[in-house]
Amino acid sequence: MREEKSMQTSSVLIIVPAYNESATLANTIRHLQEITKDKMDILIVNDGSKDNTGEIAESLGVSVVHMPYNMGIGSAMQTGYLYAAENHYDVAIQFDADGQHPAHQIEHLLSYIESGQADFVIGSRFREKTDYRGSVMRRIGIYYFSGLLRLLTGKQFTDPTSGFRAANTAVIQEFAKEYPYDYPEPEVLISLQRKGYRLMETSVNMRERQGGVSSIHAFKSFHYMVKVTLAILMHTFAKGE
Repeated sequence: MREEKSMQTSSVLIIVPAYNESATLANTIRHLQEITKDKMDILIVNDGSKDNTGEIAESLGVSVVHMPYNMGIGSAMQTGYLYAAENHYDVAIQFDADGQHPAHQIEHLLSYIESGQADFVIGSRFREKTDYRGSVMRRIGIYYFSGLLRLLTGKQFTDPTSGFRAANTAVIQEFAKEYPYDYPEPEVLISLQRKGYRLMETSVNMRERQGGVSSIHAFKSFHYMVKVTLAILMHTFAKGE
């Protein structure tokens, strides 16, 4: 793994996992830079891309970590959290490379962390009515995991697969030590909720993917739901939580 670091200039780190995102990454980075005005640092985790994702990131003046091969979203995100922990960031923002997430709403998520209202904040597409639609299968999966998590935790998460999230220092340290490898977004909510962290959702108006190909294709959806369900149940009962 090759890592390029810039001197920390902010207490907030935006972690952008990217796998074959050359179609959208430049616009995503420029949009983040325009919105944050250098008040937040940006880290691209190039997850073994086969295109020029890594080169694009390096050309735009952000910090880049190059994974040796495609290790999956969980490994990419844990790498980002390890970077955040080692460099003493107060807040880490998970942000997709594909143009779905609204950079101007990062401050909205941050406000709940900085005010001490929450340890971990999820940007939800479904807490309120927004312009986002998504495919039927994707929405079915989201509703399914929402129901499963409510059954296991007693807490309602309207968008448990959202990849737009903010974590405070304590959660950064948790994720640096342990983070699920495959499709981790629903699973980490179980862990954090049961460890007593304060989790909340806030409404965001996301867009559809602006380019590239999603890692979850229609023919994989059923396999995805089964795999994540088993991972959630194993995490819940194997640890006796």
